[in-house]
Amino acid sequence: MKRVLLCACIAALAGCRKKVAPHTIGLALDVGGRGDQSFNDGALRGLEAMAAGLRYTARGYQPLPDADYQGPPHLAIPQPLVLSGKAQEDYEPNLELLVEQGSELVIAVGFMMEPAVRAVSGRYPSAKFLLIDSPVLDAKGRPTTVPNVRAVVFRENEGSFLAGAVAGDLTRTAKLGFVGGMQLPLIRKFEAGFRAGVKHVNSKAEVLVTYTGTFDDEKKGVEVGQDVYGRGCDIVFHAAGLDGLGVIKAAQQAGKLVIGVDSDQAHVAPRNVLTSMVKRVDLAVYLAVKDVLAGNFTGGDVALGLRENGVGLAPLGQMLPAKDREKALADVERLLDVLKRLVDAGAERPLAEAA
Repeated sequence: MKRVLLCACIAALAGCRKKVAPHTIGLALDVGGRGDQSFNDGALRGLEAMAAGLRYTARGYQPLPDADYQGPPHLAIPQPLVLSGKAQEDYEPNLELLVEQGSELVIAVGFMMEPAVRAVSGRYPSAKFLLIDSPVLDAKGRPTTVPNVRAVVFRENEGSFLAGAVAGDLTRTAKLGFVGGMQLPLIRKFEAGFRAGVKHVNSKAEVLVTYTGTFDDEKKGVEVGQDVYGRGCDIVFHAAGLDGLGVIKAAQQAGKLVIGVDSDQAHVAPRNVLTSMVKRVDLAVYLAVKDVLAGNFTGGDVALGLRENGVGLAPLGQMLPAKDREKALADVERLLDVLKRLVDAGAERPLAEAA
């Protein structure tokens, strides 16, 4: 019944073809939705705060005060169109609706939206699309390019290597944890980079790995986090979307440390979030919108890593003793130089295979 109502609402809206202001940008969220404090919120930050200079509230959009913003110049776009999808069957209708409503750029957040982007971009060749976290795939599942789709991926293993090095430096139990969402190649890049970073600085440390199997079940994240901390881990790195908020809650309950992901999650639990592996989804969105406004938008693949400021670490938490903090910061700076030399030399692959 809910699905029928959703389709009816979409059909009605599409039929109306409401006129939107010039340079309106549309964005379709993946599972987890608004409020995940991570991946989806990063994309929203790039569109709403950075590009539009707006803040989303219970009363709708409000101007973002200058005192609450630090970032590149706003692009003065109008209020964006944002749709949420909770199941894969929502993705295509959501993207189509954003096109029909006149979005100058349609942003699809998450690799799970790739099939929908492929289908809708083919039906609307004059529309522009930004796909975050996946290349466009052909009928045989091979990466390809589409003229009206910019596909942005990240070198998550580079930033995760730094997270692993910090954890390996600071562990007191020599037991560390990694909690992923679904066991997919994308999430395994986080795991591989983290394990490689731990091994680089602390060959005796053990990394316990587990997956929740979802990205939108906070309670599952709590359960898995409690199990990992209960097995002796004192620092856990999560790459699990909304489930990761549950892992952070488990860290609070256990009085242990956790490393956040995608966005700086220190505000979620200031006494427990050691740092976060930041993935600049906001930057990818902002730059695409900027290119659209300047008439410079092009399709094709874009990869963002350390060199492009696409991944990195958030500031270390203030809960660390000064001595530990200084050592960890020094090691991060040293490893950043090592990683940049590896990337420049085209030797990035060992980072994902060293674990």
